Amino acid sequence: MNHRGRSGRGQVATERVADLGTDRADAELLDVLDAVFSNARRRAGRWLECRPGCLDCCHRPFPITRLDVHRLRRGLGELAANESDRAKAVHRRAVRAVEVLADGFPGDAANGRLAREVSRLDRYFERHATLACPALDPETRTCDLHPWRPVSCRIYGPPVRFGTTAAPPCDLCFRGAPPETVERCRVEPDPEGIEDAILARMGVAAGEDWGTLIAHALALDPATGP
Repeated sequence: MNHRGRSGRGQVATERVADLGTDRADAELLDVLDAVFSNARRRAGRWLECRPGCLDCCHRPFPITRLDVHRLRRGLGELAANESDRAKAVHRRAVRAVEVLADGFPGDAANGRLAREVSRLDRYFERHATLACPALDPETRTCDLHPWRPVSCRIYGPPVRFGTTAAPPCDLCFRGAPPETVERCRVEPDPEGIEDAILARMGVAAGEDWGTLIAHALALDPATGP
């Protein structure tokens, strides 16, 4: 997955997040992202290969924000309350993944805090390109934390734009499509900067948005909750 840059915080989004609070604002963000992805799917048609069972984006670690961590841990807590065995399986996979990822970890391996050197991160992610996400159930080939998945998971597939940065589509999508088709299908996932505003409310300064990996976010005891 591509590294996402912060698009800049809009005043309207900042005020809206202040009124709603973190969890309600996050729910609004997810509604926006889902609507954008649905729009991208309508535009792309046959060019977009994303569907349940396609696991290309479920392998290879990538950085997530503090908001993603908060959402994932809340989701793991809810899963533990309703389906404890599934939650424990996610936890076991996360612990094993953290052990694997400790090799050459680019940052503080003890707490999962990533360094901010993009080239170093890219080399590390490439080395672990075949590692499955701990939220992925190997039997059902689906995500056990799908409703609470990170923002990057929600927008992966179509070509997207973050501010002035244009990111390419998934390697499996738009194969053979002319450049003008790709550009016609490009979407901006969060044009109002809701995610930025939530992160600011959480005390995350611009430039410090990438914090850790999914494995580290989930390597906690699901019996105790997030």
